[in-house]
Amino acid sequence: MTKRVAILISGGGSNMIKLVESMTGDHPARAALVLSNDANAGGLKRAAEMGIETDFIDHRPFKGDRPAFEAALHARLMQAQPDILCLAGFMRVLTAGFVDRWQGRMLNIHPSLLPKYTGLHTHARAIAAGDTEHGCTVHEVTPVLDDGPVLGQARVPVLPDDTPETLAARVLVMEHRLYPAVLRRFAAGDHRPVMLP
Repeated sequence: MTKRVAILISGGGSNMIKLVESMTGDHPARAALVLSNDANAGGLKRAAEMGIETDFIDHRPFKGDRPAFEAALHARLMQAQPDILCLAGFMRVLTAGFVDRWQGRMLNIHPSLLPKYTGLHTHARAIAAGDTEHGCTVHEVTPVLDDGPVLGQARVPVLPDDTPETLAARVLVMEHRLYPAVLRRFAAGDHRPVMLP
């Protein structure tokens, strides 16, 4: 049976686009909804152009009440009946109450080789630490930020003249390869990690 996938975004949605593009042919899943917390997120327009149902729930009216925002998010997701929830540049920290409802069915991509560099500014932190390699991780989402079982990693070298911007660009290329590969395997019921060089 084909799995239904909902994708949460906050911006341009480049990872979302790669996920949607990958879900064709014999892929065990199909995109059912792209949902954003920002009505102006560029990815919503791109998803609509690709024939995917889109919607948004503005987080700003819920200021100071994350559970109420998440209740609205959950209600909209339930209309789409997804089997899997993919976070793809969704820039809102989710509470344990929301995560617990989707535990074991929610994936996230993070721009570091977790457990290194949870949170923001990962590329600058890798350079500042003198790391020789950096990369990205797809993991199951748990209530702890950027934690949860690792489902895949991809590595890139850190070059001597790298800036956070040049390093981010190289990592993004690998994100676009890794996330679709992990989703395909995960949707088929295979939780073995995907490791890209």
